[in-house]
Amino acid sequence: MSWFDELMGVMPSHSGAGDIVDWAAVEASWGTPFPHDFKMFMADYGEGTIEDYLSVLLAEPRGGFDGIPAYMGMADESRNAEDLWPAGPGRPRLIAWGLDSSADILCWKADDDNPDKWSVMVWSRDGGHWSEYSGGMAEFLCHVFRAEFDRCPLGDLSLWDATSPRFLHRDEQQRLRGSGINPWTGEADPYAGMFGD
Repeated sequence: MSWFDELMGVMPSHSGAGDIVDWAAVEASWGTPFPHDFKMFMADYGEGTIEDYLSVLLAEPRGGFDGIPAYMGMADESRNAEDLWPAGPGRPRLIAWGLDSSADILCWKADDDNPDKWSVMVWSRDGGHWSEYSGGMAEFLCHVFRAEFDRCPLGDLSLWDATSPRFLHRDEQQRLRGSGINPWTGEADPYAGMFGD
């Protein structure tokens, strides 16, 4: 069983989730293929959030879509990650795939011709340091959900040892908020409509 299959078993997707990605355009703009598990994640889950804590970024061309500059997406967060790397020789190529509510940035260390061999790098906002984890995105998430690292790599324990984590696609979150429901509690949202959402 692959790590992605294990991830699907722990955190099932929901109806209507997933995004269609023009992988030829995305990969051409970044100058590299992307990991297989991330491609499957985009197809089955897409852009969205896990437990109202970890946001998975949409695969996008490095320069944005149709001439619209990328903003706070994969390209911007990858630049932010590279800016946070200590100055000096040996700076790796970092491609961001996730952000959490603790302002940590989750990236791949894109240093191998085979993207399925890229490790996961986590910038800890609280600690102000980088940590590297072997294995891909799906493996990393499974280890976090099972609390299998020496310590939680994220700035909060929201996903640590999570027995049944929930993912919501961006559109589903917006639909629920638009109908006055908090997407994570299922209850009426007292702030619905106050901020133009």
